[in-house]
Amino acid sequence: MKILSRSLAAALLAGASAAALAIPHVFLVQNSGWMEPFYSDPKSPFKPLVGALAGSVVQPGDALVLAAFNQSLPGAPSPRALLSLKAGRESVRPRVVQALAALDTARKPGSGALADTDLGEAVSAAMRQALGGKPGIVWLVTNNRNSPHNDQATAARNREFYRLIHDGQAIAKALAFPLRMPVKGRHYSANGLMVYAFAVGAEGSAALDALLAANRVQQVITEAPARLKPLDRGTVRLAPRKVENAPGVSFAQAAGGLLRADVAPDARTPKARIEWQLENTMYPYTIASATLSARSLLAGENRPIALESSRVQDLAPGRPAPLGSTMALPVAHMPDKWSVAALKSAGSAYVLPGRIELHLADQKLVLSQAFRTRMAELFPGDPLPDIFIPPARVQASSAVLPVEVRVHYGMGPLMALGAGMLALLAAAAAAAYVWARPRVAQLTVEDEPRTMRGRAGTTQPVYDRAGKQVAQLRTTLFGHQLLDVREGAQVRLGR
Repeated sequence: MKILSRSLAAALLAGASAAALAIPHVFLVQNSGWMEPFYSDPKSPFKPLVGALAGSVVQPGDALVLAAFNQSLPGAPSPRALLSLKAGRESVRPRVVQALAALDTARKPGSGALADTDLGEAVSAAMRQALGGKPGIVWLVTNNRNSPHNDQATAARNREFYRLIHDGQAIAKALAFPLRMPVKGRHYSANGLMVYAFAVGAEGSAALDALLAANRVQQVITEAPARLKPLDRGTVRLAPRKVENAPGVSFAQAAGGLLRADVAPDARTPKARIEWQLENTMYPYTIASATLSARSLLAGENRPIALESSRVQDLAPGRPAPLGSTMALPVAHMPDKWSVAALKSAGSAYVLPGRIELHLADQKLVLSQAFRTRMAELFPGDPLPDIFIPPARVQASSAVLPVEVRVHYGMGPLMALGAGMLALLAAAAAAAYVWARPRVAQLTVEDEPRTMRGRAGTTQPVYDRAGKQVAQLRTTLFGHQLLDVREGAQVRLGR
């Protein structure tokens, strides 16, 4: 790889360190000879597009580096820094537009010839020197020409660019946005522009996914992105259509791709037949053929899902195909309606998390004809870039569908339990009242009638006229008893 200019290296390292707690963005803008119409056409929306994209995706706290690139030569290093900053609350769009204002097509040193291009060199420089091997997102804005016809080493550089994207471990996710942008310059004309997004590392991939989920990119680029990488996971999507032979069970798609299964508490059907829509999410690739298998992991049980068809053929992106299946339900793990777990979930739902895994083996991918046609319209006369050819090693893929089984328990058992508890409390209160209420005892001591009061469980002394104890009176819930009656004493219960 060519050595970067000192100014760019310093700028990129400063941006990376400033973004220790955020995701840095590196914008690489091509200014080689083939880009001439994008710079010379007075109506070209090229520079405003870059400014708008940067302003939309770069968030407060993110580091931004803007650089122009062509092909590095002695005396003319590439990429070349144009701007480096840490984003604040204000949009970075005006700063980017200002930095691009004076940028024009580059020429070879000591010659009037327009500069050539090396896409791989620019991306490698951004990853190794700009990001320092750390996570981030590299945005590459190009006319998709890697110096055809004016450089004998073009084919070799194309292969290097392909290997960098598809075979390198650093780039976790790669997307391409082909845009219609007709421009006419002094020497050339063009119909389209390509914006690549290369997510470096798992954190970079997560950040790019978050930008797409928040429509940050779509606010500027309305074209659907072409996925270049990964092609071995998240390749298909399952959407439920109908559930059969399972009363009390229904499936629905929730936000974020979550599959939600709502189950009645008395549903005890062990299996259900579910009809799905299988959708290819690998635009712009068609799944020419693949072998399907699926498993469910619910409530700790790992069970195979019986598919009515184990083969998929000619599944174009965005065109769902029906897929029937028989799936085991975790009824054995559903708490009884009188269990503590069910009572705690009364009025809401008891949740059992899980997932469905779909595996595609012997996978063969082909670029859809619709995408080939679009590329031919945007870049007429140019061969399709090798980067859009799926790697031969990608012959299998998988997709994970998160599942949430929700058992809905009504308020009946909880209300019945509450009523029982109230009845017990009432009985306890009544018993306490009965226990604490003073009871009246009628006695006769030496032919003298007396009235004594005592609470249940108490014992009181009984005295004669002389003040001597002649007995003890014990009070119970069921009446009174005379205890320890002195010999010869005239004392009895009643009148």
